[in-house]
This record gives sequence, C-alpha cells and structure tokens, in this order.
Amino acid sequence: MANVDRDLEKAARDASPDRFPPNNVGQQDGVHRTTTGSSSSTVVREEMGMSRAGATGMSRGNTGMSRVNTAGDLERHPTALGRIHTHRSQHFGTVGRSGTIATRESRKPLPEFGGGKPYPPPLPEREEYVVEFGGPNDPLHPQNWTMRKKLLTAAMLGYTTLVSAFTSSIFSAATEAVAQAFHVSSEVGTLGLSLYVLGFATGPLLWAPLSELKGRRLPIVISMFGFSIFQIAVAVAKDLQTVMICRFFGGLFAACPLAVVAAVFSDMFDNRTRGLAITVFSMMVFTGPLLAPFIGGFITESYLGWRWTEYIAAIMGFLAFSMDVFFLEESYPPVVLVSKASELRRRTRNWGIHAKQEEIEVDFRELVSKNFSRPLRILVTEPIVLLLSIYMAFIYGLLYLFLTAYPIVFEGIHGMSLGVSGLTYFGIIIGELIAGLFIVLQQPSYNRKLAANNNIPIPEWRLPPVIAGGASFAGGLFWFGWSGYKADIPWIVPTLSGLLTGFGLLAIFLQALNYIVDAYLMFAASAIAANTFLRSLAGAVFPLFATYMFDGMGVQWAGTLLGCVALLLVPIPVIFLKYGATIRRKSNFAPTAPKRQEVETNSDE
Repeated sequence: MANVDRDLEKAARDASPDRFPPNNVGQQDGVHRTTTGSSSSTVVREEMGMSRAGATGMSRGNTGMSRVNTAGDLERHPTALGRIHTHRSQHFGTVGRSGTIATRESRKPLPEFGGGKPYPPPLPEREEYVVEFGGPNDPLHPQNWTMRKKLLTAAMLGYTTLVSAFTSSIFSAATEAVAQAFHVSSEVGTLGLSLYVLGFATGPLLWAPLSELKGRRLPIVISMFGFSIFQIAVAVAKDLQTVMICRFFGGLFAACPLAVVAAVFSDMFDNRTRGLAITVFSMMVFTGPLLAPFIGGFITESYLGWRWTEYIAAIMGFLAFSMDVFFLEESYPPVVLVSKASELRRRTRNWGIHAKQEEIEVDFRELVSKNFSRPLRILVTEPIVLLLSIYMAFIYGLLYLFLTAYPIVFEGIHGMSLGVSGLTYFGIIIGELIAGLFIVLQQPSYNRKLAANNNIPIPEWRLPPVIAGGASFAGGLFWFGWSGYKADIPWIVPTLSGLLTGFGLLAIFLQALNYIVDAYLMFAASAIAANTFLRSLAGAVFPLFATYMFDGMGVQWAGTLLGCVALLLVPIPVIFLKYGATIRRKSNFAPTAPKRQEVETNSDE
C-alpha cells in the first residue's frame, strides 16, 4: 500500500475508530458508526466528550460580533461531532491535501515580504481559525435543508441524470440513417453509440476530483453546458468524423451527473433516507437508455430525420443546464464551509478565518496516483473488486447490446417499425421498477439488522438480492433467445422476458455497488472508479459485435450463450457471501475488524 493510501486509511480510522478498531480490542472508545453502501459522506456517532471543553465558546478580539457558545451542544450531540470528523476525513482524502506539504516544497528562496516589513509570525493555534458548522441543526448543512428543498433538488438532478443516460441510446435509433447518410457500414454507424459510452469511462476521472475540490455545483453546471453544445455539434455535423468526435466528448461531459449526482444525494440525505434516494438515482441511470429508442425511432422515421434526435437531446440538456444554474445550490459540506469562511472574513476583517478546504493545493502526482494508479491497483489486486467488476461489466454491456439485439428480433423477425419496436423495452423498464421496489421494501429489514449490530454494517448483507438478480437475469436471457428467434411466437413473449432481465440488471448492479462501497469505505471512490472504467468499456464494445453474433449464431443460440455466461457468473456473489469476510481480512485496502471481533459479530447475527 502506498504512503498516501496509508495516510488516508489512518485519517479514516481516526475519524471512525469503532469501524476500524485497533488490534487491541480492549482499548476501543465507545464509538458507533453508521454507514450506507451508497454514502460517500459517512456519519460518525461518538458517545465520548471532547477534550477541549469550551474552546469554541471563547471570544477572540473585538470584531463587533457576538459569539454563541456551542461547545456544550457539540459535546452532547453525536451528529455534530460526527459531521466534524466526516469533513476532516473527506478533507484529508481529497486530491491535493495529503501530499500538500511534501510535494509543494520549493527550492527557491522566499521572496521578500515587501514594503520593508519582516514576515509576520504564524497564526497562533491555527485550528482555532477553522470554521465549522454551528451544531447539529445548522441550516447551512445540506442535511438540514427542508424536505421540500431536498426533493426539488433531487428531482432537478434526477432529470439531469436522465438526460445524460437518455442521450446515450437515442442515437441507436439513428445508426442506420447515419450510416446511409455518410455511406458507411452499420457497424461504423454504431460507433456513435459506443464512443458516447466510452466517454462515460473517461469522464469520471475529471469530474470526480473536481467535485471534491470545487464542490458539486460547478462541475454539474459546466458539464451540462458542454454536453448541450456537443449535441448541437453532432446535429449540424457535415462529416462522419465530426459526429464521432462530438459524440465522444458529449459522453465525457455527460459522465459528470453519473459520477457526481449520487454524491449530492449522499450530502443531502441521512442514513434513513439515503438508500431510497440512491435507488431512485440508479433507476434513472438504467431506465434512461431504454426510454430513448422508441422516441428516437419515431423521430428518425418522421420528416424531422436523424439530426433531430440530437437537437432534442440538446434542448433537454439546455433545460437541465438552466435549472442547475439558477436553482442548484452547493451541497458538498467542505465547500459550503468555504463560503461561510469567506463571509466571516468579510464581516469580521479577520483574514485568518478559513475552511479546511482552502488549505488544499492541487498536486499533479497525487492526482495521477489517486485517479489512475490506485483504481488500477485495486482492480488488479482485489478479488472482490475484480470479480464483481467483471460481473457488472457483463450486465452493463448487455444493457447496450440490447439496443442492437431488440431491433434484430422485433424489426427483423416481427416486422415492427423503428419507433414501435422501441416500445418493447418497456418490459425491461418494468422489471427494473420491480427490482427497485424490491430493494426499497428490504430496507426496513436491513435497518433492523444494522441496529442489532450496534450500527456496524456487514457488507455481505447486501449480497442476497445480487444472487436472486443473477438467477433472474440468466433466466431472462434464455427466455429472450428461445422466444424471439421466429415470428410464430407472439411478440409479447420475448417482450415479457424483459421483466426478468430488468429485475436482474438493477438488483445486481445496485446491491453489488453497495457491497463494494461497504467493503472498501475510505477507498470506495477508487474501487468505484475502477468498476466504472471496466463496465463502461464493456458498454462501448458490446454493441459493436452484437449484430455479427446474432446474425451468425441465430437469436436462440446467441441468447443461450449469453445466458450460460450469466449462469457462470452467478456463483460470484455466493462465494463472497460465504468467504467475503475472510477475503477482506487479507486485503490491503478493505478495512476490517480483527478476526476475533468479526467472528463475534457474525455469531451475533
């Protein structure tokens, strides 16, 4: 494990000593930590008092402002303490922080201070100048926003995410028209779909660290503007290379909501409601690509032509951009504190006041390490991440393969039009809705187990829905293959296979992702980055060979092959359900309790 990884792990252990206990179990403090798999902001619950009683209640200088003593509230209230620990851990793990002192040293001598003045002494007790939230009910904290404000923000960002996912597949209805317009093969036309999804693989490498440095709002606003511009560029393109290049960059900008919106939900919602919010977000990610084909099909068949599939996407993008510009507020707590510190400096004229986030200096070497090196190391060396990423890459690739396979069955065999055949994707959409409802209904049971285990989550609790989803997904592929290969079988039969594939797709993806986050905690972002990169590559590649496979093997045998691969992957979550704790104890990146304590935890279940 690299030094920066050890530093990050140490910071997280200091923030949550109960979740990452020392080898000497008897020396633990009474700390409880609650986490959810979809949370990037962890809430630490401490029951011990602060050692510096009354420090925040002291008045410093004549600023003309009264100071409210909040030390007592902070000592008593675990939520306020937890948020402070969480923000410090987030700050330490942000790109540019942990290596700031070591990597920003300069061999050049310091310039003169100027004006004949010597350098002033450093600030006394610099920590006393760091702003924090004013207790558990501080209205500045996003989790204290009104429910109306949270729901409106969630709806706005849900629409933004839907636009990004929707645009990935609306082009699938136009691939044949594009191929004819530019006199190329249909496979070359499909590149417009694949390159957009390839942008999903590379975009998070930019947007995720930017959201940690500058907050959530800025990257979302920038990305939606860039996304909309590139959709217009595709619509007015005069040659094929412009279409392809602009589709890729459109996907790169569209990757921002997929990478950042879930983090916004984690900022706003607490542990009781965050799981529901992330489930709805995941449904937007997966229903978006399936809602677009029938709309794109009817547009392409009409007098409007294929270019209007991109104009529609641009209009939707500019609408999302406008809402984000005027109504979206910053939700990342460390950046919220930056604004608070700025206002306090202006009003008190005390220029030493600052937020922890303002201590960060971007360092290129750390940027490369955290966003390229570490995700690849985790992907290669961690069996949990590698095998689950392969599984999720397979199902994500099939999501985009269906954009080619369904037209082969419903247009080629059943003779449907381009727009009508797109309506058959509603079988998968309904299956995803059922899976989302299934996971939501399981949440009370999960919360009861969490409460019974002192609010310490066991990652393997996430896996039973993945196993059920795996069996359902494989069954849906066999059903689709053997009911869609000839016109004698009514079209509704292969359409209904989508109920099983849609259920399996969302159940596998959502809960496997939650399992990775629960297992890797402070390294979850890197693990998810590795997972996102691999599955986006699969989503880009699978549509390119779909036509050859279904035409060469036949629909029934192609479906059988895919179903057999899906069956071979079903044991992966079963293995982790049984041996996951053992594998995590041997990991360099997955923080676990000592073996004796974890055995006691398992026996309590």
